[in-house]
Amino acid sequence: MTIAYADFEKIDLRSGTITKIELFPRAKKPAYKVWVDFGNEIGVKQTSAQVTKHYTPESLVGKQVVGCVNLGEKNIAGFTSQFLLVGFPDNNDDVCLVTVDPNVPNGKKLF
Repeated sequence: MTIAYADFEKIDLRSGTITKIELFPRAKKPAYKVWVDFGNEIGVKQTSAQVTKHYTPESLVGKQVVGCVNLGEKNIAGFTSQFLLVGFPDNNDDVCLVTVDPNVPNGKKLF
């Protein structure tokens, strides 16, 4: 399926740096609570992510990632998710995060 470039422009994918990770025991599947700094314009947003197979909390803090910041909020097991942390599934459907290399300033829009 082909979409118009104008439709792609509506998706707000931004660079950000993970600043904090907590375990999320209330989640149905193993997950972390994740806080990402998207720069001065957007600020710090929180989400939950099922990324426990490939990442420890220690390996995530400081990692620069990509998040979709214009999807609205969603309640996940009593925790407010404010953005979608994006990744690809591996052969076992475990999430591998989309990262930025080399790093760019937080808040930059993907184009």
